[in-house]
Amino acid sequence: MASLTLMEIAQLTRGKILSGNHGRIFSGFEFDSREIKNGDLFFALVAQRDGHDFLLDAYRRGAKGAIISRDVTPPHSDFGLVKVSNTLQALQDLAREIRKEKELKIVGITGSLGKTTTKEYTAALLSSQFSVLKSKKSFNNQIGLPYTLLHLEENHQIAVLEMGMNHRGEIRELTTIAPPDVAVITGINPVHTQFFASLEEIAAAKREILEGASPGATAVLAGDDRFCLRFAQNWSGPVILFGQSPECSVRISNLKLEGWGGYSFDLIYHREKIHLRLPVVYQSYVYNFAASAATASVFSLSLEKIQKTASTLKPLPNRGEVIDLGDGIHVINDVYNSSPPALEAALDNLSPLPARRKIAVLGDMLELGVEAEKKHFQIGQKLAHLGWDLLLTVGPLSYNFARGAFASGFHPHQVISVDKAKEAAEKIPSLIQPHDLILVKGSRRIKMEKIIERLKQDFQGGKN
Repeated sequence: MASLTLMEIAQLTRGKILSGNHGRIFSGFEFDSREIKNGDLFFALVAQRDGHDFLLDAYRRGAKGAIISRDVTPPHSDFGLVKVSNTLQALQDLAREIRKEKELKIVGITGSLGKTTTKEYTAALLSSQFSVLKSKKSFNNQIGLPYTLLHLEENHQIAVLEMGMNHRGEIRELTTIAPPDVAVITGINPVHTQFFASLEEIAAAKREILEGASPGATAVLAGDDRFCLRFAQNWSGPVILFGQSPECSVRISNLKLEGWGGYSFDLIYHREKIHLRLPVVYQSYVYNFAASAATASVFSLSLEKIQKTASTLKPLPNRGEVIDLGDGIHVINDVYNSSPPALEAALDNLSPLPARRKIAVLGDMLELGVEAEKKHFQIGQKLAHLGWDLLLTVGPLSYNFARGAFASGFHPHQVISVDKAKEAAEKIPSLIQPHDLILVKGSRRIKMEKIIERLKQDFQGGKN
């Protein structure tokens, strides 16, 4: 991590020191008081909650200083306080200046789906040859991206950063902090439609990663996506396409689902080819891997290193991971989030898997605006057409899953609807029989993880 004195931090953030030793060195930076380690600097961000209210907690956990934007009483006479006009802007300014001082290549990753998986797979591939910093978790916004950069170390050669948005201009702002040398777009899909009037508007917002890229940057784009192909045609720098179409220089072919063993496929890596297998049940993971391999090719990573790393890759927690409950029961834990294209793909991908019955436990999909009821209804229809056996809906919007399923032939005994995930968690164990497949998926705020926790408790004694 960067090591800066209180005075240097004040200068880089255009702040004023109110208390503390000007020469005290800080090398740890946090905005969540619960994550504070001894000696850290705390950023009192003002968002849904006011970080100033947690200053004392940060001090008790070991913080030795804080960036603040309103007057507070220092918890100790030696506690460093730097006052700025805006603590979020200070966090971003500090990250921007630290990044400028490093000889570092930036990989920026955006897209409607698969950003986090692509980020994790890309970092894994590149780490076989380089020292890599990657975004923590899904830290991809105006807080998470600069926070990640504050963790840069002297030996880091590449930073793999996820860049998310749900409004125009957000990615553009992120690129002012970390202009990508490699700009990756995984594809354009109808998500966050509450905030956009059309798919074209979503595409324009994602294109900001290219508009804010470094001079001469390489664009790594989904070759099966019509918007990405349009971006490629208008991009003046190097372009690498990934996907299944013949135009892709990093291409997936002979894709085959091998039951619960995952997907096998051939990877055409420019002019080389290799056969690989990923232990995943969603096709999207294979495409995310192709995006990662395409990015790795920009750094001339050998196919041998790609093959070796591929054998270690798995689904990410809460994003399509398979939990074996015993007795042939498989739970697909996909509770991190949900959107119409992701849920439709999950239902499609899981339908061919061997199981006595298939049970969908589905929570509300949020941020869909005026189309919310329609989208839920359509997916309920699709679920019935694909031959799923039972449906447990969670949340007020999810009643429309049930309506769609009934309209396509489901009977009342095949559907249970509840308002809260806690209620679903109480009902689901009694519904499960040996050799069942259970998909659990919903938007983050629905808290579908409660269902996963109950299933683990009942069938595995709480084991992971």
